Amino acid sequence: MMQWKTNNLLFIHVTRIASFLILSFSIYLFFAGHNDPGGGFIGGLMTAAAVLLLYLTFDKRKIDEMLPINYVNLIPTGLLIGFGAGFIGMIFGFPYLTQFFDYFTLPWIGEVELATAVLFDLGIYLGVAAVALTIILTIAGDEE
Repeated sequence: MMQWKTNNLLFIHVTRIASFLILSFSIYLFFAGHNDPGGGFIGGLMTAAAVLLLYLTFDKRKIDEMLPINYVNLIPTGLLIGFGAGFIGMIFGFPYLTQFFDYFTLPWIGEVELATAVLFDLGIYLGVAAVALTIILTIAGDEE
């Protein structure tokens, strides 16, 4: 159970709702990115903003307990996914970063387009969110 400061009760509740809305919209932008404006870069920045808002409201220790993620390790993971998605086309004899897509019918959802560009966007999403959070938290942690 989280310990709240009594004078920040309104700020804490507004932050919870705002962070949820920002994170939800970032996920929407991530999935809409290969056909509409948005994508991994904007979604990653919005995710970093949502997490940063949580860091501003709660203690760093509490957020680190809730989100036990090492953002520095997430950067190469995002880069590997992004670069690896480009090699899918080369496996089938096409140039690097060739996109493949097809339509599939999923239960309850209906017809959905699945594209290899989503993997590239996922790498960008993870990399951008991790870099932004690493930079901001490093600057914020500097006490000199």
